Amino acid sequence: MHIKKAAAVIGASALALGLAACGGDSADNAAGGSDNYILVNGSEPQRPLLPADTNETGGGRITDVLYAGLTYYDKDGESHNELAESIEPEGEKSYRVTLKDTKWADGTPVTAKDFVDAWNYAVENSQMNSSFFEPIKGYEDGKPLEGLAVVDDKTFTIELEQPEADFPQRLGYIAYAPLHPSAFDDMEAYGENPISNGPYKLLEWNHNQDAIVVPNEEYQGDRKAQNDGVNFVFYAQQDAAYADLLSGNLDVLDAVPDSAMSNFEDELGGRAVNQPAAAFQSVTLNENEEHFGGEEGKLRRQAISKAIDRDEITQTIFEGTRTPATDFASPVVPGHSDNLEGVDVLKYDPEEAKRLWEAADQINKFDGELEISYNADGGHQAWIDAVANSIRNAIGIEAVGNAYPDFKSMLDDMDNDAVKGAFRTGWSADYPSLGNFLIPLYGSNGSSNYARYSNPAVDTLLSDAATAASPEAAAEKYNEVQTILFEDLPAIPLWNQNVTGGYSENVENVEFSWRSLPVLHQITKN
Repeated sequence: MHIKKAAAVIGASALALGLAACGGDSADNAAGGSDNYILVNGSEPQRPLLPADTNETGGGRITDVLYAGLTYYDKDGESHNELAESIEPEGEKSYRVTLKDTKWADGTPVTAKDFVDAWNYAVENSQMNSSFFEPIKGYEDGKPLEGLAVVDDKTFTIELEQPEADFPQRLGYIAYAPLHPSAFDDMEAYGENPISNGPYKLLEWNHNQDAIVVPNEEYQGDRKAQNDGVNFVFYAQQDAAYADLLSGNLDVLDAVPDSAMSNFEDELGGRAVNQPAAAFQSVTLNENEEHFGGEEGKLRRQAISKAIDRDEITQTIFEGTRTPATDFASPVVPGHSDNLEGVDVLKYDPEEAKRLWEAADQINKFDGELEISYNADGGHQAWIDAVANSIRNAIGIEAVGNAYPDFKSMLDDMDNDAVKGAFRTGWSADYPSLGNFLIPLYGSNGSSNYARYSNPAVDTLLSDAATAASPEAAAEKYNEVQTILFEDLPAIPLWNQNVTGGYSENVENVEFSWRSLPVLHQITKN
């Protein structure tokens, strides 16, 4: 299986490394406009707002409402047609797509060519999410996709290299959205001010401050906006966002800070949100770094994993709003198992942790301190400090947190393999499948493989899962992958996270989706 590795990726939508933000501390910094905008927390996008080139939280939540694709996911993760009238199989590995009559925000009809050109551009130009097109026939970095063909304005066909059990299920992910024909004149400029075909269109993007979207009058789909617009306010600290929520200066918050975990449900009452989501948190070590490659690295990662008291941290820091991890995915994803072979490596055992670390020292002595990097704007310091303390006490090394000022700057260093020691990672699902947690993070050329991990046995099983006869059969293969990952630990799973958020008295019809994000289009002002 060839899984393309983008040069600088952190998944989709993909890699939800928590609430992250740059810029102002309050909604007072928001751009002027309608009093009826829904004020939500956000973060400065790392890149221009292009669907196949956006795979981090800040940009992802904006592109999700600017663009409409063939399908979309409802709040429970069920897939529904959006721009597609039908997606009909033609044999085992081909599909015929027929589009509804829809328009871009400027009134231009959305055509089959808009999809085909966008997908080809993503692969030809190695955009961040280009690996999502890997199943299509002729996938090769820098070249158009042989398996795409425009039939007419409303019809195109997709031919895969091989049968893929869950391919139609993937099409709700933002990478598969189309692009307006004008995008190809100047893609970077277009990404700063894109033409929308989704429920909202971009009004303003004030860098490092906020972004405002307003209803797209041309959109007639199921996600039609029920409000006057959404203002994504970029916060430097979660505590400031929570304070604004309590004071009514923020309408919706999707990540309560550690400082409020013990009392947010009391303070917000029925407006508090605490529910499972398809997301997990982890710590990663780059295998190319000294001490963390080969057998030495495997021993050290196992030692670190067993040195972390997940039960204690999830109770004391997160007040029970996190659940210690039992796999590399999420309990809300079909096929999840909490009894996989090798799962014991996630259990706290300080004596075994010490033994494993000393065994690694016999290969190559580790001196100095172990840094665990994190973005300070995401509210992670408390648990990072707790993890570092747990490692310190169990193994006897100096483990310390290393704060980056914001999410973007940490991502940039991760892209360039410039982060030393360990670093905080995580994942929020792009589509509801075990494969979405495993392929981008642990395939040899996975788009978000920041461990730089490569195991041919894992790649083979990922390929086998992709071609399985059913989602159930695929899940069995994916769980075989996980048994290998427990041995190698390219990332160290910590816990599955609930969405812990809330909303103000100024809004109603607030629901959070399976991806832990508020369903923005249905929120209304009181």
